[in-house]
Amino acid sequence: MRAPCLVQTTKRIHHINPFFPFSTKCTKHPLRKMSSRPTAPVLKKPVKLACIQLAPGPDKKANLSRAASQVRRAASNGANMVVLPECFNSPYGCQFFPDHAETLLPSPPTPEQSPSYHALSSMAADNKIHLVGGSVPERCATATATSPRYYNTSLTFGPDGGLLGTHRKLHLFDIDIPGKMTFRESDVLSPGDKVTLIELPEYGTIAVAICYDVRFPELATIAARKGAFALVYPGAFNLTTGPLHWELLARARAVDNQVYVVMCSPARDMAASYNAWGHSMIVDPMAKVLVEAGETETIVQAELEPDVLAETRRNIPLGSQRRFDVYPDVSEGKVQFGESSVQEVVRSRNGFERAENNSQLK
Repeated sequence: MRAPCLVQTTKRIHHINPFFPFSTKCTKHPLRKMSSRPTAPVLKKPVKLACIQLAPGPDKKANLSRAASQVRRAASNGANMVVLPECFNSPYGCQFFPDHAETLLPSPPTPEQSPSYHALSSMAADNKIHLVGGSVPERCATATATSPRYYNTSLTFGPDGGLLGTHRKLHLFDIDIPGKMTFRESDVLSPGDKVTLIELPEYGTIAVAICYDVRFPELATIAARKGAFALVYPGAFNLTTGPLHWELLARARAVDNQVYVVMCSPARDMAASYNAWGHSMIVDPMAKVLVEAGETETIVQAELEPDVLAETRRNIPLGSQRRFDVYPDVSEGKVQFGESSVQEVVRSRNGFERAENNSQLK
């Protein structure tokens, strides 16, 4: 006697419950097969990544000096890539953004227009590292005095001090939790309109997004499908959302997309008007928290390994099991990337895609 197939089981359930939604017709759906073609790894070689958890104050010059000191310390401990927190040069808050904002375009700006740009460039070059410079308030150069416009912007620099990519925060932090917290970034900031993938020639592709962006899984999925080995989020969650969602979101983005996830927070300062959660962390593709900070200023570091990415995707081959005959591939939709980015997309054996971005994102 032949073993009953799934649809026969479904049919029996259908007799019990006439509202069961599955069809009783047996239909074979061909599944994607994994390609055996050899391809370049998503992460070319191990990279030591450090998150610097700082507590910025109102003095921008002091913030830049403190960041430079901590970047130097991380590099001396072997970090090849360093991440700073959201708004590392300014207190976080709508009331602080205009006074701390800098003009970044046209690029490169002058030192007078953007001391933070030049400080970050020097930090990267002096320490021969890749640097994701947290974020800074950006003043739109084309806005008028009567109608100013600001962005929350992250700058990434290479070991030669050159700008590799720019990300403007896409999703603005507008929330209202009765009795706990109300915050509206959109009262001051404007949203960006590009997905940011940055090619690090020595290692591979990373995606950079900022804080509230982590809540939107489409952004992470697109980045992973286009070949990112890590999703990097400078972010400043608070004492309401932090304990609930900070680690949860980091691990969810990691396990859904089988990539490393990096969350870099400001340190907590209870004397400040906005109290950051802290707990900067690095999560591996299996959603294991490799390292986690506490609340105070510190540096946490972990090694991102190609073999961990490959083994995760080999053992749980999500890439080859996706059912794009049933639902759409969001990464193949209309996606706005940096205007000058050149994407060479190569299908990899595990169903993910690797994107090589050979020009500066603007």
